[in-house]
Amino acid sequence: MITTGMAEPDRSSAAIAVLGTGSYLPAQVVTNDEVGEPAGVDDAWIHGKTGIRYRRQAKPDEATSDLAVMAARAALESAGIRAADLSLIVVATSTPDSPQPPTACVVADELGVAPGTAAFDVNAVCSGFVFALTTAERILHGSDGGYALVIGADVYSRILNPADRRTAILFGDGAGAVVLGPSRGGAVLATRLASFGADRELIEVPAGGSRLPASAETLERGLHYFTMNGRGVRDFVAEHVPGAVREFLADAGTTAAELALFVPHQANGRMLENLAADLGVPADRTATTVEEFGNTGSASVPVTLDAAARSGALNPGDLVLLAGFGGGMAMGLALLRW
Repeated sequence: MITTGMAEPDRSSAAIAVLGTGSYLPAQVVTNDEVGEPAGVDDAWIHGKTGIRYRRQAKPDEATSDLAVMAARAALESAGIRAADLSLIVVATSTPDSPQPPTACVVADELGVAPGTAAFDVNAVCSGFVFALTTAERILHGSDGGYALVIGADVYSRILNPADRRTAILFGDGAGAVVLGPSRGGAVLATRLASFGADRELIEVPAGGSRLPASAETLERGLHYFTMNGRGVRDFVAEHVPGAVREFLADAGTTAAELALFVPHQANGRMLENLAADLGVPADRTATTVEEFGNTGSASVPVTLDAAARSGALNPGDLVLLAGFGGGMAMGLALLRW
């Protein structure tokens, strides 16, 4: 488990903060009836189990980098930062454009950043954005200044089995981004990262890597599809996340009652209701986009943060908790001063 920030109670002179947010959701809206038919379920069943009504789907010619670039441009505009000012780009994704090169390098080229600007990917599945945020914040702290672009982007529609009701009904495509840089009043106060490899088989794409390369046989067996043990994931979240959040906040010298906004990974609306209730966070201080966009993987936390920021739900000085959890299994927490 990695924790940053808490051992340095006074970091204001060197604070790194979120300076701007952005997001991009593809134009095509997909209803519950559309995804439910091949999976053998209907709108009432899907909404009752998940709280989801719609999700977005990328066009055939849209890849993860295309969504990431759009979210990045929105975040840069929000922060008032030019792409040429960036010293670092980190893209969190588990659906890269291709195994190589890093999707972040594609994004960097499309944005027109200065030659030599560092760009790399992070794969911690649905926790990826918080892992990427933590990495970028630490790098900026150890450097001589500059700005970082942190993006969470996924196109899960390309790896779902339409007949698998455990997964096909949950996921949508999207991208969210933030710009990090020297504080203008806010700060990334603390982060905590943890992984639980013994539970890694709860969420996986079995084929397509070095252990089980793609072949006619793996395609025939559907091993290139995303798979998930839904009950196991729910049990994992219930067992690990509430206690970890309470401990994290206590170590940071605060409580859930002091949070202005809780921004969890949008895994499943019913799961989020249970998690917020367990933590004692009221519904009006729990940010959600799951009903409109579904589970967008590593994009869900930054997409939801951007929606909250643009709606006027956040004010300077507010305490904001980001919580990502998912495949790995992994969990990432970040406490922000807005």
